[in-house]
Amino acid sequence: MPQLLSFFTVLFLLSTWVMADDALSDLSSEQVVLQKVAFGKLLFNDKTLSQPAGQSCNSCHMADAHYADPGKMVSPGANPVLFGNRNAPSLSYVQFNPGIYWDIAEDHWVGGLFLDGRANTLHDQVIGPFLNPLEMGVASEEALIAKVKAAAYAPAFEALYGKAVWDSVESAVYAISDAIVAYEQGPEFALFTSKYDYFLKGEVALTALEQKGLALFEAEDKANCAACHPSAMGDNNEPPLFTDYTYDNLGLPANTALPFKLMAKQHNPDGKNYIDYGLATNPNINNGPDEKGKFKVSTLRNIAATAPYMHDGSFATLREVIEFYNARDVSDKWDKPEVQHNLNTDELGDLKLSEEDIDALLAFMETLTDGYQLP
Repeated sequence: MPQLLSFFTVLFLLSTWVMADDALSDLSSEQVVLQKVAFGKLLFNDKTLSQPAGQSCNSCHMADAHYADPGKMVSPGANPVLFGNRNAPSLSYVQFNPGIYWDIAEDHWVGGLFLDGRANTLHDQVIGPFLNPLEMGVASEEALIAKVKAAAYAPAFEALYGKAVWDSVESAVYAISDAIVAYEQGPEFALFTSKYDYFLKGEVALTALEQKGLALFEAEDKANCAACHPSAMGDNNEPPLFTDYTYDNLGLPANTALPFKLMAKQHNPDGKNYIDYGLATNPNINNGPDEKGKFKVSTLRNIAATAPYMHDGSFATLREVIEFYNARDVSDKWDKPEVQHNLNTDELGDLKLSEEDIDALLAFMETLTDGYQLP
């Protein structure tokens, strides 16, 4: 496993580049990538880049919380009276997310960044939160560039990307995203250090309860979670990512407790009547109205440590999620689906799982958390 970069290592590397900014041409491609990763980490953690200052990418995708924002249905923005309108997903393993495409054989959309797939590349994804008024609130790309150009590390930025980086908005924005993308594609975002990873390599055994949970997870006549969250090694022995990057309407009831639904009308004109149509809001697909209520299947890696769950943070515990999948269609515990179109009725709703089955599934999913210490 490559050594992870501490914040102080980042600062040391940046100071070295400033002192030797004419030496980049002598560096190997691997060294340049290392420098981009380090600089991207600095940008990812820079709280001066929001408007007002005080929020960084790390504020809602915390490195010590698997790049999620646990405990919050939706995250507050740099302007504390505003909130994002979706639960902040974990960015762990985001480097493997493909661009969005239409799967002709399966007749559905696959891939894309954000829960509605509206960004097709990581470069688009990392810039989006800077310019989102509900998140980091920067007014324009030009304003973002001005903040980076005024930062103490600007000379290092020029050393890495060349003084001509400021010559156009496009080149400067691309360089900013390029560094952050390098960081998101680095080892800190894809650890593969869960108990399940070590189990797949034969280095540890699952308990009887965890093994039962895995069997239920994969069984087509039981939980069948693996239909959308593949758990097997890939064709080239690559570890599973626990998502197929497809989209589903799970039939969630409206979450009237969302902070932005309780706010003044100028921030959310629809109030409690606001409905998030998910994939249908993606302007880059050609059949949006047909996709109402669908959201991208999230990875289950680190799922036990990143509550609350679902696109609106409506479930506080993983047990609630499994119970909903198990009995959505046969219990009056939940209100009717907020979006009635496109309901997934094939893989959830009446799974007939017992409480013991749910216990086993929970035990298995807890093996997907990175940072497991081998005995």
